[in-house]
Amino acid sequence: MEKPISTIMPGVRPRGRGALGNAVGRFEGNAREAFEDGWQPHEDRVLRTEVRLEVPRSAISYSTSPDLPFDRSINPYRGCEHGCIYCFARPSHAFLNMSPGLDFETKLIARPGIGAVLERELRAKSYKVAVMALGTNTDPYQPIEAEYGVMREVLDVLRAFNHPVAITTKGTLIERDIDLLADMAAQGLCRVGISVTTLDADLSRKMEPRAASPKRRLQVIRRLADAGIPVRAMISPMIPGLTDHELEPIMAAARDAGATAASYIALRLPREVSQLFQDWLAEHVPGQAAKVMGRVRQLHGGMDYDPAFGKRMRGDGPWADLMARRFRVAVDRLGLAVKLPPMRCDLFAPPARAGDQMTLF
Repeated sequence: MEKPISTIMPGVRPRGRGALGNAVGRFEGNAREAFEDGWQPHEDRVLRTEVRLEVPRSAISYSTSPDLPFDRSINPYRGCEHGCIYCFARPSHAFLNMSPGLDFETKLIARPGIGAVLERELRAKSYKVAVMALGTNTDPYQPIEAEYGVMREVLDVLRAFNHPVAITTKGTLIERDIDLLADMAAQGLCRVGISVTTLDADLSRKMEPRAASPKRRLQVIRRLADAGIPVRAMISPMIPGLTDHELEPIMAAARDAGATAASYIALRLPREVSQLFQDWLAEHVPGQAAKVMGRVRQLHGGMDYDPAFGKRMRGDGPWADLMARRFRVAVDRLGLAVKLPPMRCDLFAPPARAGDQMTLF
């Protein structure tokens, strides 16, 4: 039997949010359901963002996935206020005893102090340098970064160590750090991927309610590129039957804005994301819901999602093959790269600290 929904209180409006519900996390032993007990005023209320602070014990997370072009990453935040309904990271909130639904986008965790932890880990004699990825789970430039500045902490440390970094974001706050990123890029130590899912502003507002508009993201690409920072356009996720027809126009618009490389990932619906996404389809695009889910299942052998390595990012079968061919043709026609030149790891060096013995030469 499925656990009941942990609803928001009557009268509270989840305006500007992606998820429509707040299902109890899969690890919870007890189900909770909000109800009006008569003690609260019946005024109309808005569901607001809450931020909790975590004292980080570690900064770097390691991965051995063969699907990923990196083996380490840093997550300045848990949860993401952008509220993208398709976000594959939503199930990670269940590990925090919170819902992958509305909790994921309204109950966030910031990790101030992570810079000092990162510095300690980078100074370890056993540390071997390789590209550090940021934005692989939740967006490091989501709106709360303006207040907490955790991402800036991380970048300050990476720059001091001359450590190569690859950033993925759809947040405009990255423009704040252009000075730092441009300096790193000039040394072959930085590149950025900007996620663009659609050029339809109305669809984007419904699907990614607190993320920047498509036009604004293209402006970010232009400003980064003008500063000499290599930019990849990440057309992900491609949603079959809803946004996949925009693959070529998005790539062309990103190229015109200054992107020099492109990539795409097919829609992924792990665990709770599947039902959350299907509820969103029924609410916002009911006439396309059956078509979208039918094609999603064609990509994943009849399932909502297949987590197998080599398939989870691209899917399998005729639709997956067609999307891959279209991407290759567009890349060639637009002169975009699939792989960017490797970043430098030979410049890595822990900066001197007060009291350190000076080198002889």
